[in-house]
Amino acid sequence: MGCKKSDAFLEASGATVRETVDARKVRYGKADLKKFFADASKIVAARGAKSVVFDMKKDPPSPAELAKAVLGPSGNLRAPTLKVGKTYLVGFGAPAFEDVLGA
Repeated sequence: MGCKKSDAFLEASGATVRETVDARKVRYGKADLKKFFADASKIVAARGAKSVVFDMKKDPPSPAELAKAVLGPSGNLRAPTLKVGKTYLVGFGAPAFEDVLGA
């Protein structure tokens, strides 16, 4: 996970986490995004109260646009990143988590 706020949110909502990956040890960069999100139908990139939603089936973003939304200043995938069905949540934002998780 990598984010105390998201950990607290998930615990309070009663969500079950099946797998965690330490973002300090496993890195995903720009070259990995196409493969990482290959099964995604929707990607929600959140930063606090603001988020951007990409419909990967109807209107996928350009590789540059996706990278700008999901990669941090280090050039790696931002934490936390959650997969809920075929929807990915990247970064923490309570409104986006509530919307996707229904909490």
